[in-house]
Order: sequence, then structure tokens, then C-alpha cells
Amino acid sequence: MRLLLLTHAFNSLAQRLFVELRERGHDVSVELDIADAVTLEAIELFTPDLVIAPFLKRAIPAAAWKAVPCLVVHPGIVGDRGPSSLDWAVLDAEADWGVTVLQANAEMDAGDVWAEVRFPMHGVRKSGLYRHEVAAAAIDAVLLAVQRQGMPGWPIAQPPATPAARGRSRPAMRQQDRSLDWATMDTATIVRRCGSADGAPGLRDTLFGRPCWLFDVAPASAALAQRARERMPGAVPGSEAGRRDDAILRLTCDGAVWIGQAKPAWDGAHDGMPFKLPAGILFAAESTALPAYPVALQHDASEYAELRYAQSGDVGTLEFEFYNGAMSTRQCLALRDAVADAMRRPIRVLVLAGGRDFFSNGIHLNVIEAHASPADESMRNIEAMDDLVLQILSATHLLTVSALRGNAGAGGAFLALAADEVWTHPGTVLNLHYKNMGNLYGSEYWTYTLPARVGDSRAREIVQERLPIGARRALAEGLVDALIESADAAAVSIDAAIATRAAQLAADPSYERRLAAKSSRRARDEAARPLARYRDDELARIRRNFYGFDPSYHVARYHFVRKLPHAWTPRHLAVHREAGAGRLRAAAPA
Repeated sequence: MRLLLLTHAFNSLAQRLFVELRERGHDVSVELDIADAVTLEAIELFTPDLVIAPFLKRAIPAAAWKAVPCLVVHPGIVGDRGPSSLDWAVLDAEADWGVTVLQANAEMDAGDVWAEVRFPMHGVRKSGLYRHEVAAAAIDAVLLAVQRQGMPGWPIAQPPATPAARGRSRPAMRQQDRSLDWATMDTATIVRRCGSADGAPGLRDTLFGRPCWLFDVAPASAALAQRARERMPGAVPGSEAGRRDDAILRLTCDGAVWIGQAKPAWDGAHDGMPFKLPAGILFAAESTALPAYPVALQHDASEYAELRYAQSGDVGTLEFEFYNGAMSTRQCLALRDAVADAMRRPIRVLVLAGGRDFFSNGIHLNVIEAHASPADESMRNIEAMDDLVLQILSATHLLTVSALRGNAGAGGAFLALAADEVWTHPGTVLNLHYKNMGNLYGSEYWTYTLPARVGDSRAREIVQERLPIGARRALAEGLVDALIESADAAAVSIDAAIATRAAQLAADPSYERRLAAKSSRRARDEAARPLARYRDDELARIRRNFYGFDPSYHVARYHFVRKLPHAWTPRHLAVHREAGAGRLRAAAPA
């Protein structure tokens, strides 16, 4: 079929749909929801069989859904209506939820039903649920809806709405619906309320007496909460009581929580910077005065920390959980040091397990934007990323594995390629390019690692096309080495599958032979062209992005961190806007 994706932004769900539909042979083009006239023009140019809307913030114009069937992906069960469906599901502690594909009509979320897919609710963080359970259910529901086109009996009418039904019309959630009372609410309630707003819009509260939006809120261990109370006798619930990494500890009536991210809400919005930052950076002066609670690299899983190392036999696993996959200079260097520490231990395999939502997305654009000299901080951040990648590339005494439990993009995707093997699961998407960020050239030794996997010609195509690559396509092209199948990619089953495969790799009879071959290959490559040459050449190019006459990178970063709406759809996505492409059926990738 000929399918037009109409979306507010080309987010993780839209990318996954783009990949999955193209893999099934459909002709897919993308139009960002900028204006009604633009949407109608896209329909006229592309003449789609269906319009699919995975992520919208406003209604599809009547002229569009009257001209062509428009299917809306709604993150709620049948009968659920309203813009805060997932927020309410988290806040109400629903045991299970779903995604419904509806046909657009004159009433929001009230159209006929083409498909519904249910899922169990895992965790209490809306952003994580959206990227895992909702995304997986949405893919299944859209594929069902597309298959059902023309089948008798579909679509079906929604049942009449009743106030008592689980699936019912709900208003947009207000901040007072999930406001916090630190004196009376327990830790679980505070974490759930903050989780219902994570990603967007955040939960409106305060830190150090300043109004702000809270994100990335997690419970502290009972032991740490007790230590903090003993160190601050008389402190009342709500008091800021400590710091770790760039997070701030805050007491509750029965424990404590860590607040990882915050966005200013006071007048002036932090000198014109109204975007998320690590809480300890946004409140740098205030947090410095708090007691520090560092934690050992090898610690209990109940402790909140960005880095955690665990060892089982000959396998070491280094987990790094950075919010939205962004890695600041400090975080890159901390991970580099942790990798070096792990590599000194008696192991045969080191698994680099990135975050559950994102393995990594490279340099931290928000921290860079907040810096007094974004160009200087950009350079420091990319150099720190290079130091981390070099640590992995240079290790010849053990085998390394990048385990992608979430998506990877830009420098984070090339960080993954530094390992000997890359494992992922079928739901992940790779974005192996930088150009969307103002023609950024990139570094992380990508000019060495990417051609080594796919060849020079295909490497150039990948970085120029700027298209997401699904896990199955990545496996076929050699970008990843294995797909870890799991019934639920958001649950611990994926970790168990990774651990099993890593143990098998460590015990493989061919291990010593593989290690010797790796060492010989690295020596040959170094003699042919040293890694230092790759790094110098890449940094020379990216330095022009940071300090050169063309400000495109700085402009793109400014727009990105502030989530400013697009003025047009990038042409590599809107293929219907290429000359002559509107009425031709281009072959989908194999």
C-alpha cells in the first residue's frame, strides 16, 4: 500500500512504524503536522491509500479524512478518549492498558475501531512505557489495521461511552491532578505521580524553593534514606538532602527520592534556557552545599546510580543509564573510567548494557546549550566521547559486547559499533548519522568502525540517507551481530537472554582463537592507518561545525533543545516532495 505518516515529530514511535511498514513492502512517506494546508498538499502529492497518524497534538483536518482514510494511533483502550490517556493510566495504577487504531472523524478519538492491542503495565514512568509497551502494541495494532483494509466486518463502531467504564472520555490532566504533598505522600505515590508526567510535561513543583518541572524521579534505597535522615536530623519531608552524580536527593515522609532532571519554571527561565537539565547542573550552587553520597561501581541494584557493574563468572556487565541517552562530558569520562576499571577485572567478556529507553544518543546537547561557550563544551564533550570509544577499541585482551536494550542514535550508535559484537532485540532502531544536527560531521571513530562493517560505499550511503534502520535490517547488513528475541523487551527477560548469550560467548571453545584474530586485526589496522589519524581527521571536520563560519549546528541545537516546531518536513523523509516522486512507487528496501 501507499502510506503517508502524518506526525507532530519523527519520534521513536514514528521511526519504528516507518521501518516496520517499509520492511513489509509498503511505500511510506512522512509529513510533519505543520499546518492543514501542508497536510492537504502532501495528500495531493503522494495520493496515499491511507494516512497513519502515530503522534499528533491536534485534530486532522476534515478535508483530509474525507479525502482518504486517516488512521489515528491512540495510546488507550477502546472507549478511552482524551489527550492524557497514558498519564491517567499511570496515575490510576492500571494493571493493563492498550493501544487503539481509530479512523479519524469529526469527534476526537471517537472514530470506528480498526484494531486494539492490550499490554501489561510495567513500571510507573510514562516515557518508558511509551517507548516500550506502547510502541510495541502500536506496531502490532497498525499492522493489523493495515491488513484489515477491505476485509468484511472492519472497522467496528466504538461502544457507547459510559462514565464508569475503564475506557471513557477523560480531560487533559492538570498539574493539580498530580500535585505533590511531601508531608503526607509516601515515596511510591510521589514516584508514580512524577512518572505520570515524565517525558512531558514534567511535574510542576519546586527545588530549593524555586518553581520547576521535575523529571527522572526514582526511589532511593531505604538504607540511603536512613543515612540522609541521620545526617540531617530534624529535616522535614521535602527537604533536599544529598547529591549523587547530577541528581538531587529529596526526603519523603517514609524515605527519599532521587530527582535526576529539572526544567526551570521561574521568571526568566534560567537566563532564557527553558529546557531540561540534570538537576545538579540546573541548581549547581545549591546542590554543591549538600552532602555527597557516592556509590561503588559494583553495588546493589536498589541503589540509584548512572553506572553499575555486575560480574557472573567470566562475564562482566557494565550498565549505564543516562536520561534520554544523552551523555555529558562528565558522564563520558565517568563511563570511560568505569570501562577501564571493568577491563582490569578477571573477565573474558565485557557487556556494555546501555539504558533501557536508549543505549546512547551521543553528546549532551542540553548541557552544551546551557554552557557559557557551547562551542567549547561541544569540543570537550566530543573529545570525551572519543576517549571512551578509544578505551573500547584498544582492548585486545577480552571480547566486548554492546547490548542495545533501547534505541541508539548519532554518536551513541557509533559508540555501540566500537565493541566486537553488537546485540539488540527486534524492537530497536538505529540512527547512524549526524547530519540532521546542522550537518554535523561527527566523530567517535565512525570513519573506522562503520566501513569496517558495511564497506566504504554503504557507509557513505547510511550517513547521507539519514534514515532510521530497524534491527532486522541492521542484522542483514552486518551492523549488528545478533537479535535477542524476548517476549517482552521491557522486562528482565531481555537481560536474562543477554546474560545467557554472554556466558556462552565466554565459554566458546573458539574464544582464544577469536581473541588472537582480534589482536592481529587491530595490529594490522593500526599499521595501515593509526586510530589517532582517524580521530584527528574527524575532529578537524567537526571543529568547523563548532567554530566555523557556518552556524547550522548551533542553530539546529538551539531548536532541538527547546523543542521548537518544524517549519517544514525534511526532504529525506517527505519523498513525495521530491520532483516526480509523488506519483511513482519507489521500491521499498529489501
